[in-house]
Amino acid sequence: MSSAVFSPSTFVGSKGPQRRKLVASLGEKPSIFGFYLALVVLGVGSGVILGLPLVDGTLTELRGKGGIAIFLGSVTGLIGTYLALVMVILASRMPLLERTLGQVGVIKWHRSLAPWPIVLLSAHAVLLTLGYAEAANSGVLKYLGTLFNTFPHLVSATVALGIMVAIGLISIKPIRENIPREYWWLVHLLMYAALILSFAHEVVLGPSFVGHPLAQESWTVAWLVAALLVIIYRILLPSYRSYRHKLEVVEIQKEGPDVVSIIMQGRDLHKLKISGGQFMEWRFLTRGRWWQAHPFTVSARPRDPYIRITVKAVGDFSADLSKVPIGTKVFFEGPYGSFTTYAARVPDKKVAIFAGGVGITAARALIEDLPPKSAPVVVFRASSEDDLVLLDELMELIRHKKGSIHKVIGSRNQVSMEDLTKVVEDVRDREIFICGSDGFVDALQRALLRAGVFYDALHEEAYSL
Repeated sequence: MSSAVFSPSTFVGSKGPQRRKLVASLGEKPSIFGFYLALVVLGVGSGVILGLPLVDGTLTELRGKGGIAIFLGSVTGLIGTYLALVMVILASRMPLLERTLGQVGVIKWHRSLAPWPIVLLSAHAVLLTLGYAEAANSGVLKYLGTLFNTFPHLVSATVALGIMVAIGLISIKPIRENIPREYWWLVHLLMYAALILSFAHEVVLGPSFVGHPLAQESWTVAWLVAALLVIIYRILLPSYRSYRHKLEVVEIQKEGPDVVSIIMQGRDLHKLKISGGQFMEWRFLTRGRWWQAHPFTVSARPRDPYIRITVKAVGDFSADLSKVPIGTKVFFEGPYGSFTTYAARVPDKKVAIFAGGVGITAARALIEDLPPKSAPVVVFRASSEDDLVLLDELMELIRHKKGSIHKVIGSRNQVSMEDLTKVVEDVRDREIFICGSDGFVDALQRALLRAGVFYDALHEEAYSL
């Protein structure tokens, strides 16, 4: 089925109203303007959300005994909670964020901010305990017992902080890389529980909120909006789309060593706004798999009623996908990602595509959206000939587009990133698409920048947690 249905010769491409519709839905490549706009919004939000409780309540604490520690504890708590709020919004998959920062930008912001709420909220707990113990002329341990007996909300807040610290520890890269993604993801979801547990404590007991209803209301509204975004874009919209399109597995085809294509059948797939190069979060509704959502790129533009992903076995979940029973129902989120020809303003410039290993799945789908006779240059790097998956389809696509392909075989020690950049002679005059592992994408980006390619010409899709 797959060789016939997904043959490039059966696809005429997007044009006319359909193309304009995709352009409108995907937006343009994230720019430096989007970055600064996000900074401004972050700053204004912090001013509004933090300013009121600080001015209205917290400054009065400085005059009392232990006031400096209490003040600093209140400030670190407010900033830490605000940054946690920002992280929840970043995780909501709100389309506006992706259009402003790009999917890669959202992930980078999320990773950059991640340690700070935990560090600041830990400092908040320590400083307030020290400050209030000093104000009460009591030892720290003795005062802790008094606090827990007097204020039950502190117990839940302490549990919440413990959860956050645990999540922070397992998110450290050397630790995270040794934990299966599905378990890391499941533990990561506990952050929502931690934030719910800590919210009541802050608004009910926080010195910046007690007796200050306007401050309480502003924070409550902010958190309700964040929760609503998560519910809409992570639960309601995916549920609606999954119900509407009713995907189920109809075929699994081996493509290479540890690589399989999973072909699904659904309805009205022509109404699914997806562009070549985008990915979805997939959940296969069988025992042991239904609770796990994993991101995989669509490896060909949908051919109604079929859609396909191509997966390499790099973990327990992906290795097990070759055994998914035919007829399995599929729940999905998305499509996501700005790794598209539309977001890159193609066909204004010539295109070069660098794909590492199974990263070719994104490139293969993206090439379908290139204009006729666009003459793309594709550099396909793999460790062995057997790893050149979807090669027949790729070569046929490139022939239709009047382009060329360069197969580069060898390990990372045998083939340097500088060698790859030299394959494309006019690389500085092209829009560059890079897809592959995190390490491959980062290393090749640095090599291309050293070769004189402008940063704005780079578009990447990195496969990582």
